[in-house]
Amino acid sequence: MCGLSGEIRFDGTMADTRAVAAMVDAMVPRGPDSGGVWSQGSAAFGHRRLKIIDLSETAQQPMVDSTLGLTIAFNGCIYNYKELRTELEGKGYRFFSQGDTEVILKAYHHWGPDCVRQFHGMFAFAIRERDSGRTVLARDRLGIKPLYISERPGRLRFASSLPALLAAGDLDTSIDPEALHHYMSFHAVVPAPLTILRGIRKIPPATVTVIEADGSRKSETYWTLSVNPIAEDKAISAEEWEERVMGALRTAVKRRLVADVPVGVLLSGGLDSSLITGLLAEAGQTGLKTFSVGFEAAGGEKGDEFQYSDIVAKHYGTDHHQIFVPSDKLLETLPRTFQAMNEPMVSYDNVGFFLLSQEVSKHVKVVQSGQGADEVFGGYHWYPPLLNSMDPVADYAKVFFDRSHAEMADVLEPGMLGQDASLAFVANHFGQPGADRAVDKALRLDTTVMLVDDPVKRVDSMTMAWGLEARVPFLDHDLVELAGHVPAELKLADGGKGVLKSGARKIIPNAVIDRPKGYFPVPALKYIEGPYLEMVRDTMDSAKARNRGIFKRDYVEMLMDAPKDHITPLRGSKLWQVAMLELWLQTHGV
Repeated sequence: MCGLSGEIRFDGTMADTRAVAAMVDAMVPRGPDSGGVWSQGSAAFGHRRLKIIDLSETAQQPMVDSTLGLTIAFNGCIYNYKELRTELEGKGYRFFSQGDTEVILKAYHHWGPDCVRQFHGMFAFAIRERDSGRTVLARDRLGIKPLYISERPGRLRFASSLPALLAAGDLDTSIDPEALHHYMSFHAVVPAPLTILRGIRKIPPATVTVIEADGSRKSETYWTLSVNPIAEDKAISAEEWEERVMGALRTAVKRRLVADVPVGVLLSGGLDSSLITGLLAEAGQTGLKTFSVGFEAAGGEKGDEFQYSDIVAKHYGTDHHQIFVPSDKLLETLPRTFQAMNEPMVSYDNVGFFLLSQEVSKHVKVVQSGQGADEVFGGYHWYPPLLNSMDPVADYAKVFFDRSHAEMADVLEPGMLGQDASLAFVANHFGQPGADRAVDKALRLDTTVMLVDDPVKRVDSMTMAWGLEARVPFLDHDLVELAGHVPAELKLADGGKGVLKSGARKIIPNAVIDRPKGYFPVPALKYIEGPYLEMVRDTMDSAKARNRGIFKRDYVEMLMDAPKDHITPLRGSKLWQVAMLELWLQTHGV
């Protein structure tokens, strides 16, 4: 797990190594162990390294293979790199390192851009061909690892984080109205290639972009997800589906143990992380380190779920660490949390993951985490209403969107209000083949879009702020593809994630499975009052916020006068969403 960056020139000039070095410096937390810059003519690559696999200096990046004429900067982990290495050695390739980075280089030389189809893992990488001047950018199937780009005439820059591109300068930082519409309506999900800033875009998941020396390019989507059970699937019994799902999950968890350092677990106390812990114990892991975080109660709402994580930790005898965050620590930590965000994100648990990652990084460099199970296996409350929907787009918007397009006219200044981009995006996605029923359309959209640009992005941003690698077995693409065949009724059974729950009953305590569905509670941010409201007022009353011209002032005043009265359908604070955008922009100097 690391941070990559680079610049490619198409105008005959040398790449700007100072700009690349600035991006590298901005990503030191992502890779605290080492860093470097490589340049050759019109290309320069930068890298920060977190040592997980092959801890020696032979695996340093940017990595150059002079014999093959290839250079790579890579972020992520290829879990099947040993098997691929053996296959490539059989084809005559010789290796000078022991890690997965060089395996990508050799695989690219052998298979070309199609090498991505060989990889099990999470990844974003850039490869430069010395002799042709061609550059290839690629991102993993489910967008676990980020890859941002910025362009000006004659050049392109890329980086693992959006703030790194800001550090390099020379880009358009004005607000993108289409992205703003998504942010305010689609529950802060801004789908690729958009970001909230006009001058920065992101490579979509499952995409390979080939950029020629003259700047011409071609992008290919190399993987798509079908959530569409076929006739043969419906003939399979619930017990058989349970066995298949648990078998695939066991494989996914085992794959994510590949490391030359210990691997821990972020144990929230929910079904998903508890199941991962149970499967690791079942596989013979001993001395497993597990970690949970909790906050002070507020507004009559409890701020931790320690009672459930304790059940699992005690059951398996893990080396368990509880991190309790008092309110004063929460408030003082928020600015650093905003700094760590790749993009503005409204979920209250950002600060939870940030503080949890800070503590966890003192003990381990790698953790497994339960993100993705709700989207892949139908755990959210908005899926059952879609089972028999006759108007999928409208019904999805009703249960998921924070605001209708009509309401946006009361929220945004006229210059910021364009077309109903969010509803159009959902309609286009739902219209693509590979998901016939409304609920399956929603599951596919949430797995391939919402999950990427909300929970997964959140975990990457917060863990990487402390040089911690988070691995997500529920996003193993083999498991996700299998889940696409499971009939929705089996996923939604038993209050959601039915097929997972039935398998889990043979592994983890029932008290964890049958508990009420929990979220990462940070009640002090849900009920914006006291010092939190003061912080929001100071931000929204600032000259920068007033002059930016995004939100109508009377709307902002209405939210600040009664924060608790304005909650989204997904139980989020409309005031926090508005303030979060401005807080993020000001934190990053925009």
